[in-house]
Amino acid sequence: MNSIMNDDEYLPLRDVVFNTLRQEILTGKMKPGERLMEIHLANKLGVSRTPIREAIRKLELEGLVIMIPRRGAEVAQITWKSLKDVLEVRRALDVLAIELACERMSRDDAEMLSGACESFEAATRTKDTRKIAEADVGLHDIIVASTGNSRLIQLVNNLAEQMYRYRFEYLKDESKHDMLVQEHKDMYKSIVNKNKEAAAAVVRKHIDNQEAAIIRQLQLEREERKSRR
Repeated sequence: MNSIMNDDEYLPLRDVVFNTLRQEILTGKMKPGERLMEIHLANKLGVSRTPIREAIRKLELEGLVIMIPRRGAEVAQITWKSLKDVLEVRRALDVLAIELACERMSRDDAEMLSGACESFEAATRTKDTRKIAEADVGLHDIIVASTGNSRLIQLVNNLAEQMYRYRFEYLKDESKHDMLVQEHKDMYKSIVNKNKEAAAAVVRKHIDNQEAAIIRQLQLEREERKSRR
């Protein structure tokens, strides 16, 4: 994070700074508990402290940053409670989405989903967590969009950013990639076979496995941090 990239050149500076810091947190480049020091970040990004301060306020409102008395801003920890709350909602939404997809998915969408399964499998071979996460998001987006339910799509999109942080933690564990590939294939098969029970079961299993893996990953990272002290 040496300077702001020019991808958001048409946005106000405060929004570019916000998007940059937000992406660093969501992808894990800025670690839970890491302090956000205004002067340091301003120098890194080549901006004044004002847009940094504004971005930190917005990140706090999103729950990605917390303010600690006499210490300042730091990246919010991923807690078991916040993880559980988000995944409970996501589980319910994903079950509904895949059940509706069994009824409503068109042949064209089914072909797109098949291609997305292949793209995800190919992404896992790159070992690039960002690419794998993007392929995973794309696959699930096809399922949700195929429902044609605008309210459901909106709810899933509202939760997507919070899920991205957890998804990134999950996908760091390369030992789970083969299982994920198979779960995605099972989702595809259940949809094209219009088997709602099988579809709901594989989604619940998918989320349960994700929750267990994230908790394990967070425990490992905490142990690593303790060992470095």
